[in-house]
Amino acid sequence: MGEHRNLIIFAVFALGMFLMYDTFVLRPMAEESRAAAEAAQADQVGTNPDDAPVPSVDGLDALEGAVGNLTREQGLAQSERVEVRSPSLSGSIALTGARFDDIQLLSYDTEVDSGEPVTLLSPEGTEYGHYVAAGWVGRTQGLPGLSTDWTLVEGDVLTPDTPIVLETRAGDLTFQRRISVDEDYLFTVEETVTNSGSSDVSLQAYGVVRHEDFPVMDTNQFILHEGAVGATGNQSFDRKFNWLEDERDREESREGEGGWVGLTTKYWLAAVTPDQSESVEATFRTLNRDELVFEANYLSSPIAVAAGQSITRTTHVFAGAKSQPVLAAYQRDFGIQRLNSAIDWGMFWFFTQPFFAALHFFYGLLGNYGLAIMVVTLAIKLVLFPLNNRAFASMAKMRAVAPKMQEIRERNKDNPQAQQQAMMELYRKEKINPVAGCLPILPQIPIFFALYKTVFISLDARHAPFFGWIQDMSAPDPTSMWNLFGLLPYDPSGVPLIGTTLAIGVWPILMGISMWAQQSLNPPPPDKIQRQIFAFLPLVFTIILAPFAAALVIYWTWNNVLTVAQQYFIMRRQGVTTELDKNAMRLIAKIKGKPAPEFEDPNAPKTAGSTIEEKASAATKAVLKDGSTPPADGEVIEGEATAVEGDAASEAAPKPTGGKRVSSNPAAKKKRSNPKKKK
Repeated sequence: MGEHRNLIIFAVFALGMFLMYDTFVLRPMAEESRAAAEAAQADQVGTNPDDAPVPSVDGLDALEGAVGNLTREQGLAQSERVEVRSPSLSGSIALTGARFDDIQLLSYDTEVDSGEPVTLLSPEGTEYGHYVAAGWVGRTQGLPGLSTDWTLVEGDVLTPDTPIVLETRAGDLTFQRRISVDEDYLFTVEETVTNSGSSDVSLQAYGVVRHEDFPVMDTNQFILHEGAVGATGNQSFDRKFNWLEDERDREESREGEGGWVGLTTKYWLAAVTPDQSESVEATFRTLNRDELVFEANYLSSPIAVAAGQSITRTTHVFAGAKSQPVLAAYQRDFGIQRLNSAIDWGMFWFFTQPFFAALHFFYGLLGNYGLAIMVVTLAIKLVLFPLNNRAFASMAKMRAVAPKMQEIRERNKDNPQAQQQAMMELYRKEKINPVAGCLPILPQIPIFFALYKTVFISLDARHAPFFGWIQDMSAPDPTSMWNLFGLLPYDPSGVPLIGTTLAIGVWPILMGISMWAQQSLNPPPPDKIQRQIFAFLPLVFTIILAPFAAALVIYWTWNNVLTVAQQYFIMRRQGVTTELDKNAMRLIAKIKGKPAPEFEDPNAPKTAGSTIEEKASAATKAVLKDGSTPPADGEVIEGEATAVEGDAASEAAPKPTGGKRVSSNPAAKKKRSNPKKKK
C-alpha cells in the first residue's frame, strides 16, 4: 500500500511540474516566437498574392473557389495560351500566372495500345487539377503571382528549337521570363528582374506544385511512396498524400541551398527547382478548399535588386515520367541535387539502384522485360550460391538427424537439461551447427525485397508484354480460373468476390505450386497445428498475390523455381530423400494403381518393442491389461520367456492365449510317456 501511495504522490507531483513548466515557460516562449515571426513577416513581405508560400503564424489562408467543377476544356479556356510541342510532350502554358497546367506525355498511353496519351498536368478547377507555377513576394504592389497576366513578347510555339519570352510589370520592376524545353521533360526558365526605380528592392521568389484532391494512386501504397517529395541542402525528404491529409494543419519544412520540390505518383513527377545557388525553405502543406489541395513549394531567401540594376536567376520545371536515365542526366548536367531520389528506391536503395540498372540493361538487350527479370534473378542466385549451399547443406544434415533428435526429445521429455545436453552431444558428434542454416539466409532477405521493390517501381514494366496472354506486366494476370482461363465465354470480373478478391489467374496458380514445391523439400513441423497452417500458406499467398502486377508474380514464381532446384540439388547430394521425392513417389504409385509407399516419419514418437527391455515391458502390460495378477516368484507367464530370449525364439514359440499360470514344479514339466498299445 505504501508503494502505491508513493507512486500516486510522484505522479501528481510530476503532473504539477509539467503544468507549471507549460504555463510559465513554454507558453511565453511561444508568444515571443509568434511576435518575432509576425515582425519578420511584416519587414519582408508586403503583399502575398494567390496564397503564396509565406508561412503565417495564424495558419494558412484557404484558397477560394471549388475544385473539380470545370471540365478540362472549360479550364483550358480560362486563359490565353502558348502551345508546347516536343517529341515527348504536348500541351500549353497559360499566360495567366505563366502556369504549366496542360501537359500530356506522348510516349505513354493511358491503356495498352489505346493511343490516348497520359495527361499529367491539368488546369486549376478541373478534375484532378495539377499545375506548376512560380512568383514573387515582397513589399512592392502587383508582384507576379499565380493570377498575373503575362504578355507573350517573343515566339509563337514552344519547341526544343524555339523558346518563348513572357513579360509583365509591377511598378518600377520589369519581369521577363525566357522559357525553353528539351527533347524530354525539362523546362528551363531564365528570369530577369530589372529595377528602373530610384530605390533598392528586396524580393523573395517562390515556386509551387499543386494537386487538387487525391490523384489516382497505386493500391499497394505500403511499399510505395506517392505524395510530396523534394531535396534541399543535399538532403531529400518526403511525405505521403495520406500524411498530408491527416496532418493538414501541419507543415513539413527543410532549409538549405538549391534542390527541388514536387508531387509524385508511381510513374510520374511534377517538380520545380529554385536557382541552385539560392538558399531556400522547402515546404509541404495542405490547403483547404471544398476538396484538399496538396502543395509542395519553395521560398527563397531575400534577393536584393539595386536601383537601375537587373538580376537573373535560372530555374527548372520537370513534368514527365520518372525515367531513371533521364533523371540521372538532369541531376548531372544541371546540378539539380538528388533529383534521382524522386524514384522510390526504398530503404535498401544500395541494392535497388544496381538491380534497376541491370534490369534496364537486359531489357534493352533482350527486348522482353519478363526475360530481363529472369536473367537478373538467375544472376543473383548464382552470386549467392555459396551462401545458399552452406545453408541448404546444413538444413539437409539437420533433416538427416531428425529421427535421432526426436528420440532424444521423447527420452528426455521430463528433463530439459538432459535433453539439451544430449542435443549438443549429437550436434558435436554429427558435426552440425544448427545456426549455420539460418545465418547465410539473413543477408539475402534485403536482397530479395530490394529486387521485389525494383520490379514493382520499374517504369519499364508498364505496358511491357510478356509471352502469351500477358500484355502489361504492370497489371495483374488477366486470366481467371472462374471461366477456365478464357475457355468459357463470360467475364467474371464483375461478379462479387470471385471477380475481385478471388480473381486468380494462371501465374498466381503457378506461383502457389512453386511455393508448395519449395515447402515440400523441408520436413513438416512436429506440431500438428503448425503443419496445417503451413499446408495452407501456398493457397493464402496465391490469393494475396493474385491482384499484384504480373511482373511481381512472375518474379516470385521464377525465384521459387530456382530455389527449389538449388535446394533439391544440394539435399540430394547430401543423400537426403526430400518430401518432394516422397510426394512424387506417392503420386506415381497412385497413378499406377499400386499401394502408396510408406516412409518413416521423423516426427512420429518412437514405438515400443525396439529393444529387449521394451518388449518385456510391453508383454507385462498386455498381461495386466487382460485382468490377471502379476506372476509370483518362481512362476512365469507362458510365452513370456520366449519373448525375452530373442526375436527368433519369439517367432518359434506359440503365443500366449490368456496368461494361464503354469506350475513351476520340475516334476510337472517332465514329459509323461504314453503306455504302449498292445497289438
